[in-house]
Amino acid sequence: MAAYQTVVVGTDGSDSSFAAVDRAAGVAADSGATLVIACAYYPASKNDVDKAQDVLRDEAYQVVGSAPAEDTLQDARDRAIKRGATKIETVPVVGDPVESLRKVVSDHSADLLVVGNRGLNTLAGRILGSVPSEVARKSGVDVLIVHTT
Repeated sequence: MAAYQTVVVGTDGSDSSFAAVDRAAGVAADSGATLVIACAYYPASKNDVDKAQDVLRDEAYQVVGSAPAEDTLQDARDRAIKRGATKIETVPVVGDPVESLRKVVSDHSADLLVVGNRGLNTLAGRILGSVPSEVARKSGVDVLIVHTT
């Protein structure tokens, strides 16, 4: 089996997702693969933006729009570099995490998707489905579910 060429990992800034970033970075480093770090987010509504600007003034950019996703991606990139990954792309994606990860996998012709296991063993995850179980069923590529909890 050939080494992976493109590894996609999803992060939401949680400790669990950063553990998945660490593992994905290690796999990418070991195989010389490109690491694509994705963060799905929903844009803030105009009402939310206005409220944030009223309260936070010049600091509003930190909590509205794509700024939180961009910060999460930068933190994930820094972690990946520490784990030896050298070819790293970051991708903020508007939308649902499962569909966003599927899109990133497709857009980058990835051959491995890495996610944390958060939600797999919860009651809500078993009833409603979790991001790891959904992407494992729907991604169409190898999926590494990292034990993080």
